[in-house]
Amino acid sequence: MTLSARRSLAAVSALGISQIISYGTLYYSFSILAPAMGEEFARSREWLFAAFSGTLLIGGIISPWSGRWADRFGAGRVMTLGSLAAAVSLLVCAWAPNWSIFAPALVTTGIATPFILYNTAFAVLVQIDPQAAPRRITLLTLIAGFSSTLFWPLATGLLKWFTWREIFLFYAGLQLCICFPIHFWLSQMTRRSPMLKPEASSDPATFDAGSLPLASRRSALILIASGFSFGSFALSAMLVHLVPVLAAVGLGTSAVLVGTIFGPSQFASRLVNMVLGHRFSALAVAILSTALIPLAFLMLLLPPPVPLIAGAVLFAMLFGMGSGLNSIVQGTLPLALFGHRGYGEILGKITAARLTVSSTAPFIFAFILEQFGPHAALAIAAFVGCCGVVTFVMVARLVRRSYQ
Repeated sequence: MTLSARRSLAAVSALGISQIISYGTLYYSFSILAPAMGEEFARSREWLFAAFSGTLLIGGIISPWSGRWADRFGAGRVMTLGSLAAAVSLLVCAWAPNWSIFAPALVTTGIATPFILYNTAFAVLVQIDPQAAPRRITLLTLIAGFSSTLFWPLATGLLKWFTWREIFLFYAGLQLCICFPIHFWLSQMTRRSPMLKPEASSDPATFDAGSLPLASRRSALILIASGFSFGSFALSAMLVHLVPVLAAVGLGTSAVLVGTIFGPSQFASRLVNMVLGHRFSALAVAILSTALIPLAFLMLLLPPPVPLIAGAVLFAMLFGMGSGLNSIVQGTLPLALFGHRGYGEILGKITAARLTVSSTAPFIFAFILEQFGPHAALAIAAFVGCCGVVTFVMVARLVRRSYQ
């Protein structure tokens, strides 16, 4: 194994740890801790998830800047700054004396998300080893897929012994003591990347130009951003509310247990993709992953002859598989179509559109859930997911026309 390969594998392992912690502390735990927050601040589910939607919105607004900074200064440096920002935001949330301070503090956690989550982590892997990046991205998502499996039960268990404020303090400590050192080490690796050297910008050996001709790139970027936005709306709505929705459809205390199937299903789909993914284009995987999401929702809407627990298990499996593959193609599809040059900025633009649209999902889903019940919420989320499938099919047609 070459030195470059060893370095990229070490980076994947380190990023896997930081992604598990970052997604767990900033995203997956919220639905578990929200009832305790709502009780203390005397706020309804809609108010809580409106504030959480604000974190996704601010993350979307910041994403283009984080992408450009990753291309210019190195993605490792951007992640180092992000872990500090995440820790500070969590500390402010934990110390907030009332709702008027807590809500803005919660929104500021969204400033950190584009700096430390997948889009910048993928840029780290591209800068360390551009040629191996697609496989390394798949391996990273394979490891990070266990974040929900670990943090849903962890947050549930911690709530039995600690307040949500103490849990947030613990989460801030994880960012400072584990994620920050990892990201600082990665910053030393990425700053040596030839992709950050001005003289390399005109070297074709440094950059893969991608498979899309220049004339089709603007249209393709708009369609890809739209497809990921539709898919992420459905994903975000359900991921934040997964355990409460499963409980609302009748699973009761089994909801957390069924929810734990989600993580292993993510892992399984990513493992299969890592072994067999070279046989399929990134665009084909994008269509498949987006289609699995509305199909999963339909499993919870099956008529009574089908046992509820069977439908819930099928839902968790299909939803986990769709989410797992979706995370991969968010990194590999732009890389395949647009290449290495300006990868961080392109990914930042796509992420901005995706997060801006999906930022409304937790609030809208919570409102529909509260007013019309879980079945109406699931049906609407499934429809939005189907729109994502149609959009990626349009991307495939555009790519075919480009080569005719």
